[in-house]
Amino acid sequence: MTTRVVAEPAPPVPPARPPDERLTGVGPLTRLLRRPELGALLGAAAIFVIFTIADQSGQFASVSGAARWLDVASTIGIPAVAVALLMIGGEFDLSAGVTTASSGILLGLLTAEWGWNIWPALAAVFLFAAVVGFVNGYLVVRTGLPSFIVTLATFFVLRGTNVGLTKQITGQVRVADIDSASGYESARKIFGSQLGTSPEDFNVRIFWWIALVILATWVLTRTRTGNWIFGVGGDQAAARNVGVPVERTKIGLFMTTSLASGLAGVMTAIQLTSVQADQGVGEEFNYIVAAVVGGCLLTGGLGSAIGAALGSLIIGMAFIGISFAGWNTDWRYLFLGVILFLAVLVNSFVGRRAAGARR
Repeated sequence: MTTRVVAEPAPPVPPARPPDERLTGVGPLTRLLRRPELGALLGAAAIFVIFTIADQSGQFASVSGAARWLDVASTIGIPAVAVALLMIGGEFDLSAGVTTASSGILLGLLTAEWGWNIWPALAAVFLFAAVVGFVNGYLVVRTGLPSFIVTLATFFVLRGTNVGLTKQITGQVRVADIDSASGYESARKIFGSQLGTSPEDFNVRIFWWIALVILATWVLTRTRTGNWIFGVGGDQAAARNVGVPVERTKIGLFMTTSLASGLAGVMTAIQLTSVQADQGVGEEFNYIVAAVVGGCLLTGGLGSAIGAALGSLIIGMAFIGISFAGWNTDWRYLFLGVILFLAVLVNSFVGRRAAGARR
């Protein structure tokens, strides 16, 4: 009897899974396109070339010219770095500019009018700035109101206080003679000095700016706090669900912004030895422009401190370059608006290209 062996059918072959996009290799070009500060870097290079060619004084690309536009850039850049962190976290602060003036006025009143030593006065000023930031952040997270509204109210409160209090105490709209305070010379070396006496020397504020950019970049890219900032700006509900302290992070960002604005106000007051009551009004838009030009999204979740620094550099080169080129400086804000519009277009285009690229 013959036994017949029947072969079993082979098991079906499962369909091949599509590759996981998270594990797909990303080429260097795509990584470059995904950098939020790429547009600002290209813009800074273009602005430098334009004003180097248009320069009528022959100083724009010189060491003395660089000292001038870097000084302007650092004045804007110190608060702009903190504003960038806040925008990455999904919020705005329209009181940053007037906080700069408030800090300088408070320093002047404490020292020139009430006779404080400048170092306790500086501590009081930074405490004041921290309180302003805490109030802004607390109101935003507790009331649920847009930060635009809350900080706009703070803007008007501080602006009115600056003018009213200064006129009531000094009889004018400025506080002067800050250099008469005890301890002024030691504070000036740290906050308002130049590295030498010639026009080619750089203000110490520039090095404060660079240090803050490095610190902010490290926080964003190397720490858990940086992950929290990107998380609350990208998707607040999802960030809260995975344990991110959303409220504490937002309040901390508002306090950081106010402290950076206070630092900028202190540096200006110490350097000029006087403060106008309306000083800093409108500067908040320069800070926001610098952050947006540097790649920060208005909706939050994307940006970098380096990009905000490059945005500040663009503004500084534009403001100084216009005068060096012999153009009418009344048009500089028109130029700034064009830069902002072009930067947003470039960032949007680059972002779409990067998002659509596979390798």
